[in-house]
Amino acid sequence: MNKIQSYRLPRARAAQGQMQLPGSKSISNRALLLAAMAQGRTELHGVLESDDTEVMLDSLQRLGVSARRLESSVYEVIGGWDTLNPQADLFLRNAGTAMRSLTAALAWADGNYRLSGIERMHERPIGDLVTALQAGGAHIEYLGASGYPPLQIKPATIEATHVFQVKGNVSSQFLTALLMAAPLVAQKTGRAVEIEVIGRLISQPYIAITLAMMADFGVEVHHEGWQHFVVPARACYRSPGRYHVEGDASSASYFLALGAIGGGPIQINGVGSASVQGDVQFAQVIEAMGAQVKFEPQAMVVQGVEVAQGERLRAFDLSFDLIPDAAMTAAALAMYADGPCVLRDIGSWRVKETDRIHAMETELKRLGAHAESGPDWLRVEPVPTDGWRDAEIFTYDDHRIAMCFSLAAFAPVQVDILDPDCVGKTFPHYFSVFEQLVRT
Repeated sequence: MNKIQSYRLPRARAAQGQMQLPGSKSISNRALLLAAMAQGRTELHGVLESDDTEVMLDSLQRLGVSARRLESSVYEVIGGWDTLNPQADLFLRNAGTAMRSLTAALAWADGNYRLSGIERMHERPIGDLVTALQAGGAHIEYLGASGYPPLQIKPATIEATHVFQVKGNVSSQFLTALLMAAPLVAQKTGRAVEIEVIGRLISQPYIAITLAMMADFGVEVHHEGWQHFVVPARACYRSPGRYHVEGDASSASYFLALGAIGGGPIQINGVGSASVQGDVQFAQVIEAMGAQVKFEPQAMVVQGVEVAQGERLRAFDLSFDLIPDAAMTAAALAMYADGPCVLRDIGSWRVKETDRIHAMETELKRLGAHAESGPDWLRVEPVPTDGWRDAEIFTYDDHRIAMCFSLAAFAPVQVDILDPDCVGKTFPHYFSVFEQLVRT
């Protein structure tokens, strides 16, 4: 299939309709790995079919786990972490969830494994996780720069009484990886596993997802606040039989935003008030900007202003510590606000698929916005009515950059999204769904 070089956004004047979200990437990859580590057969429904989940599936199969597609979004996984292939070479592209979680899980397997990715993956830090694992007896070597992939993992010498410590201010994926792998240590030692978070923990809602899913697979984690976690002695994952993956709340943010600036109503199916994902809190952000959101257990309906008619959203100054991925959508909405907008506590953007603070600032400026940034903040002044500029939007091989700037369809100028296929990481058919909702 030929890769599309660019996608010209339609000149949108309104947006309405309904759509079905794809499965959550965060939940899909956790579910695939938990099912692989669990005793028994698990049938997973609603699994996201995207680049990142393909990476996890391919890795599990290379490790010798029986994981196969039964039909669209339905997969069968037969647990077998104690019978893994003794060696494997895993290429994880730019899938951070797969790199971090597999590093921790394979650290306690009795084999030799090499984990690598694309060039950007080798620039994304993993040192805090590796240091925590090494202190507990894991044998992990850096094959390139210290603190970054690629990695070589060899059989561990587990410290039975060790308390794992990990910094919480770089990526919540480090703690998620330690938590998900902890039952493997508990089984080998017969002792409870303790994990302590050093400093402030960012993205707490993602840890809540991890704990809820571990419980679904038979392991209850005791924790005091968000700083100290205990996995019981001899904890063991057991298949729940069937497991349903809910829709992706991070992807819902683009359609909440679309309804907020396109009038609506837009009904977003697949995630709602019953969601375990913290990114549903993005609905509160757009409500603060002047939109209205109605919640159902598995759906949200949004109505907002009509920016094509000259209406504006309300400006904001908010911390996005808990929802950093959805926060990117707020940065794009700032173009249509009635005053300067400030996004705070977004330092984790620096170590994602690209340096997202730099990328968002740069691309907002291409469209005519004034933007400035610091280590963990971004300030955006809205584009004045006569200040819009035709632009080609660079996407930096980052799916979220591409989807955020689809909202520039409401700008009265010509906008081309370069390398639109990068959305395949989490939402391969994004632009088709988008086109069905906008009205020109």
